[in-house]
Amino acid sequence: MTAPAHLRDSPLLRRWQMRALQAYVDADARDFLVTATPGSGKTTYALSLAGRLLAQRVVQRVIVVVPTDHLRGQWADAAAKAGLWLDPTLPNSVGPVREGTLGYVATYAQVAAKPMLHRGRAEARPTLVIMDEIHHAGDGLTWGDGLREAFDTAKRRLGLSGTPFRTKADERIPFVSYEEEGDEVRSLADFAYSYGDALADGVVRPVVFAAYTGTSRWLNDAGDAFSAMLGGGTKKDEDKAWRTALSPTGRWVPHVIAAVDERVRAQRAAGIHDAAGIILANDQETARAYAAVAARVTGEAPAVVLSEDADASAHLSAFTTGTTRLVVCVRMISEGVDIPRATTLGYLCSARTPLFFSQAVGRVVRARGSHETASVYLPAVRPLLALAAEMESARNAVIRIIARDDHDLAPEVERIGGGEGFTALDADAQFAHVLTAGRAITADTLDLDDEATDYLGLPGLLSPQDMATLLAARDAGLRRQVAAVSEEPDVTPATWRDTQGVRKDIHRMVSVLAARTGKAHGQVHAELRRVVPGPPTAVADYDTLVARHDQLMTLVL
Repeated sequence: MTAPAHLRDSPLLRRWQMRALQAYVDADARDFLVTATPGSGKTTYALSLAGRLLAQRVVQRVIVVVPTDHLRGQWADAAAKAGLWLDPTLPNSVGPVREGTLGYVATYAQVAAKPMLHRGRAEARPTLVIMDEIHHAGDGLTWGDGLREAFDTAKRRLGLSGTPFRTKADERIPFVSYEEEGDEVRSLADFAYSYGDALADGVVRPVVFAAYTGTSRWLNDAGDAFSAMLGGGTKKDEDKAWRTALSPTGRWVPHVIAAVDERVRAQRAAGIHDAAGIILANDQETARAYAAVAARVTGEAPAVVLSEDADASAHLSAFTTGTTRLVVCVRMISEGVDIPRATTLGYLCSARTPLFFSQAVGRVVRARGSHETASVYLPAVRPLLALAAEMESARNAVIRIIARDDHDLAPEVERIGGGEGFTALDADAQFAHVLTAGRAITADTLDLDDEATDYLGLPGLLSPQDMATLLAARDAGLRRQVAAVSEEPDVTPATWRDTQGVRKDIHRMVSVLAARTGKAHGQVHAELRRVVPGPPTAVADYDTLVARHDQLMTLVL
């Protein structure tokens, strides 16, 4: 259907946004859900719709609900550019909406804390409620219940999300339509705009996934050493190898962070002068450790954005407009945050749900000009490769990844499990392959000249094979670079074998003493640690273990 003239003539809207506006007009529904790939312009669409509803006197107030405080300011800034004045600082302690504004921006937590306050504001005037990243209303029953209580009488409601989402059958998000999928229900969008659609329209950057493998080594609770390759073995082994690789004390993380930084440097040299990279960590403690690693291997301290810091929003804003090459964060940058200069992502976390993955990748796909591409560096583990394949399938192709029957490619859990008695030792890193345009490509030759290597990732200048070859060629150099500024792990394969043998002997002798004295194994170990101080046997170094072994020999013999 042809769009109305006032929509067709707008120079500020993309074609998909105009189609979505027309779909809204055609539906003429109280509730409307739009799923649009991250970076495609959901905010611009929502504010354009708000402006039209205000101009037509359908509504007289706009309330935007967002997941984080930082997004309050980001939405208010975007609204101001569109001529709509929204208050991002209105607290729950203030009753009426402030004079001189068309509405305000609140967090889901604010709404859940005082739903009746927000209900009163929404009922005072005909109101459009925009719920950004609406899947967050399913993060807890309290948020969903608060949202329903606050806005079930609102004049119009617009839901936004970066991708279709699933919800537990008994935790349905208010104002969202669903279709049944077993124990879960899947959201039904009134308008959907996928990554494939956005890529075809030139709205987002094409993504190159660089997968890194390596050998991980860890101890179980008995002190036995194990090793496995990322992407190999059983699901249980792969999960432990993945957890080990992500440890900031090993060699895998420094190697991949150095690769991300090199990619950013190369993009700056190729003309994207403000290119930046995001390092995504599992938690705040790990993020701080990654920041220290990044400073050591890149020679520049990265920005660190953590939600627990009072100045987190200021730090994020400074990075967005600054020149620092890297930022380390947890979830704060995974959703909604707009950093157009971010071109490269180091996915150094264990989150494996499709929604989280797509939101994270979405932070580096926003297109600003031609000949820009996004790069994502990730562990070569099957759950993440499967999620990358889903994005790649939007290009009408499928990455041919051979999966073992005993492994669930994309389990619906947020992160790999913790497990008891697990101690990460070390992991090395090795470039595995490039995932692009629906294919997994490995390096076969190393024959690129120096001039060609300057154009890595510029569409049309290097073939995917050349890109894989170049990354592989640079991999050895990165390993040397990291080794030059890093302390080598104390444990080598030979030492591990020696250490494993000593640990086994200690456990056997502890068992003998426990049977002889009637004491529990833990009690014997505790007494041994008092005589020979140090960490528990499962993580003690070789010299400490030898000393405990010698002490036990005097008791057993």
